[in-house]
Amino acid sequence: MPSEITLLFEDAHLAIVDKPSGMLVHRGWDNDPVVAMTLLRDQLGRHVFPVHRLDRGTSGALLFALSSEVAAALQKQFEEGAVQKRYLALVRGIPKEEQGVVDHPVPKTEDGPRVAAVTAWRRLWAGERFSLVEAEPKTGRFHQIRRHLKHLGHPLVGDVNYGRGEINRMFREQYGLSRLALHARALTLRHPQTGEQISVQAPVPEDLAKTFSALGIPEGLWR
Repeated sequence: MPSEITLLFEDAHLAIVDKPSGMLVHRGWDNDPVVAMTLLRDQLGRHVFPVHRLDRGTSGALLFALSSEVAAALQKQFEEGAVQKRYLALVRGIPKEEQGVVDHPVPKTEDGPRVAAVTAWRRLWAGERFSLVEAEPKTGRFHQIRRHLKHLGHPLVGDVNYGRGEINRMFREQYGLSRLALHARALTLRHPQTGEQISVQAPVPEDLAKTFSALGIPEGLWR
């Protein structure tokens, strides 16, 4: 694991980092020695407050507040649906429609009851057996994008919970991809202090980039 985490945005109130795949957001989910929260805390030399989550296997834009007051304001934006999150997802199969919305309840927490959950999606590219999809969750539920893509019949490549083992093995052997093919590409929010709109993009990491290129996905769709 890295000794520092890449900053995509930072000011006196909040920070947005580029979380690597395989790294937890904080230790509450396991006992990993290195997690994004403590890595950023040590890097900035101050307390940091995660205001949303990315799964361990998901890479990309992750938002932290630098005070409890800013954390509360940002969490309110998430609850109101005012934060736009866009993900790149490599999935099995070809969605028949070019775009759509999944409105299907899923658990809000790992062991919690099912609650309303909505994800908008659009197909960016289709090959013979796999597709690149952009997903925009309108709610924040446990494994929401992963569950919703499975509900569509197009599970994520590399998903050990909801995908298929033979597909995951094929990508490990042929493309060297041994991670969840889900990347938090962009995050747009309103600054809780200034009201300014902040929009940040996280570059596609090298392991995904190599796989996309090998599949023939045009760089203009994901660079």
